[in-house]
Amino acid sequence: MGSLIYGVSEKTLFLFTLLCFSVASISALPHQNKTGNSTVTGQMINSNSVLVALLDSHYTELAELVEKALLLQTLEEAVGKHNITIFAPKNEALERQLDPEFKRFVLEPGNLKSLQTLLLFHIIPQRVGSNDWPGHKANPTRHTTLCNDHLHLITKNSGQKLVGAAVLTRPDDVTRPDGVIHGIERLLVPQSVQEDFNRRRNLRSISAVLPEGAPEVDPRTHRLKKPEPPVRAGSPPVLPIYDAMSPGPSLAPASAPAPGGPHHHFDGESQVKDFIHTLLHYGGYNEMADILVNLTSLATEIGRLVSEGYVLTVLAPNDEAMAKLTTDQLSEPGAPEQIIYYHIIPEYQTEESMYNAVRRFGKIGYDTLRLPHKVVAREADGSVKFGSGDGSAYLFDPDIYTDGRISVQGIDGVLFPEVEKESTSVKKSVSSVKVSTTTPRRVSEELGHVMGGERLMTLLEHMQEQEIAWMSSSDESRLLWKELDVD
Repeated sequence: MGSLIYGVSEKTLFLFTLLCFSVASISALPHQNKTGNSTVTGQMINSNSVLVALLDSHYTELAELVEKALLLQTLEEAVGKHNITIFAPKNEALERQLDPEFKRFVLEPGNLKSLQTLLLFHIIPQRVGSNDWPGHKANPTRHTTLCNDHLHLITKNSGQKLVGAAVLTRPDDVTRPDGVIHGIERLLVPQSVQEDFNRRRNLRSISAVLPEGAPEVDPRTHRLKKPEPPVRAGSPPVLPIYDAMSPGPSLAPASAPAPGGPHHHFDGESQVKDFIHTLLHYGGYNEMADILVNLTSLATEIGRLVSEGYVLTVLAPNDEAMAKLTTDQLSEPGAPEQIIYYHIIPEYQTEESMYNAVRRFGKIGYDTLRLPHKVVAREADGSVKFGSGDGSAYLFDPDIYTDGRISVQGIDGVLFPEVEKESTSVKKSVSSVKVSTTTPRRVSEELGHVMGGERLMTLLEHMQEQEIAWMSSSDESRLLWKELDVD
């Protein structure tokens, strides 16, 4: 009774249920993938993997780029399938030796594909040790990278090993069971990424060109007017510094302000007050701030220039440098203003722009508001050095204040023009002549050397007109007069 359920016995139903439970249990077990002699479960990466070694190595710049390019999962899959070989550029090649425009291009979010192609170009999906390089008499070997491009391994006659155009500097630097890392001297750029960069750069330069009007015809010759030649490098600026000091009627006037609106495009006085407050809060530049506050005419002049639309870069000496100024250097009328004017450049420069300029050209001369003197900048000890000799100063605190119109750069010295140094040396030589007690011939030589021919002749004429009596009072003085009256 009850032994049948719809024609099926209880024993048969029990065996069927047990079989279903066993099948479900087997299907729930983790799936194992056999690759060679090893078993990879869920693409797990061992702590002894070459990827972990790359992230913990001294190739920090390359490791950061791999993380930014979101390539860790791609490399984990490549390591799970086969060994890999990574050619790692040194940090200096990615920090200093790389074109800033190219580095900015690959780091832009819209160019993630180019960055991934660039990094995958440095990875070969097979293990290539330093002993696997071809001999110097053999042909270069060709290897396919993870970006489906090709790299050639070459050995020169001198025994130097190359990867494309880069020299192998640290062979077998990191070796792991699933890969090897070789150190190379420079970054390898595939042709596709280079073409993409050139295309973007050309488009950017084209978009910056202003539209041109119809060609003009000369009414006298009935020919097209030739365009003016471009301004050559090193030539004076189109808008000279003289116009920056006192804008004349040649400049286009500002548009008429609205009722109750400002009279200028920019509020220069507020910006000057802002950067003076920044100097005070920054610390170490109180002397410079005090001079700008006490000399209200100077601050007003700077504010007026900014209000008219000009940009300025202020080289601010710190308190230690200002404390070295002597009383003679500050006692002359207008000396503080002239010192500050020599530290103001009518250009907007940052620490990066100045350093890139001196690194590229070696020495740069910047115009100053102290006409017509220039301040010379050059690269020294990885920084920017202004001036020369004992009167030089280094860029000590970069980018203290940068708002797009006024840039304040802290320096560790007070700068003076070269002409002032020469005049100071002349004054010292004149003072030494006054106190010297030498023979009449020595006196005449020093007078002629210091005063020059014209001033000496003027003095002789004056002495002859006045008929100075002491010149004929003794034989020694007559000898001096005879020497001065020669020729």
